[in-house]
Amino acid sequence: MTSPIIPVCEPSGLLPSPPEHRFQAAIHTGEFLVTAEVMPPKGGSVEHMLQQALHLKDWVHAVNITDGSRAVLRMSSLAVAAILQQQGIEPICQMACRDRNRIALQADLMGAHALGIHNILALTGDPIKAGDFPKAKGVFDLESVRLLHTIRQLNNGIDANEKPLPDGPTQLFAGAAVDPQLASWSGLQSRFEKKVMAGAEFFQSQLIVDFDRLEKFMTEIAGPANKPILAGIFLLKSAKNAQFINRCVPGVNIPESIINRLGNAADPLQEGIAIAAEQVQQARQLCQGVHMMAVRREDLIPQILARAGVTPLRQTSMTL
Repeated sequence: MTSPIIPVCEPSGLLPSPPEHRFQAAIHTGEFLVTAEVMPPKGGSVEHMLQQALHLKDWVHAVNITDGSRAVLRMSSLAVAAILQQQGIEPICQMACRDRNRIALQADLMGAHALGIHNILALTGDPIKAGDFPKAKGVFDLESVRLLHTIRQLNNGIDANEKPLPDGPTQLFAGAAVDPQLASWSGLQSRFEKKVMAGAEFFQSQLIVDFDRLEKFMTEIAGPANKPILAGIFLLKSAKNAQFINRCVPGVNIPESIINRLGNAADPLQEGIAIAAEQVQQARQLCQGVHMMAVRREDLIPQILARAGVTPLRQTSMTL
């Protein structure tokens, strides 16, 4: 495969201006938003990850790149975001506080801006013990709310010490995660409101299986904030896959009816595609978008969206 092209500076010493940001524009025009998630490679080759991401190019407004999800070692999310940007795929760069202090976080945020990567999903990060380096030291100098506040400060031309940035402000578009299925309703509301106050412009949810709960969240908590909520839709590939998620992903409880449906299917993967498409249709009635997760089968996301009645972006919006 041809190696990714490295940006070349113009004679002035500046990188070429990036194109208009499709994701942000779609939010402002009220389009039904579609994002999808890819995991960086565990190693030096981006070939498989890039092939999967290219399947999404005409179907999603932006592609999320995970940042050490489940505390598992993978390539830098910022590096992968830059590679996708070079391929004409708008990235949402996830940035977790677990592995960096406030100096490193601000440095990466300024670097993202310089590379033309403006969509940032601010995360606290999964516990170290959940991953493959349980003896590593977690940093957690900041958490997601304070990271959102720091992004707003950088956009206003000051650093986390409230000192001016002599080389100009950033232009970052910050989002946050939300879990409408959180057991504590008051805790969910408090955390959501703090993230809005800190500057979150959009929210992507964890895997949704309880759509009644999502509807209640949209009505009672999210509605007044008027921020786009993208419901997390996960492609379940088999009953065994669903049972693994129930065991290993905190806060998720895939109903037995879905597990049985997958277990009784002649083709569990196709049944999983059908379930995901049905969930996209449910989410479309409740919120402004969906965040698709398929874990190394991102090539199936267009099939899910088409089955749900979602058309490719080239048919619904101008090319940016």
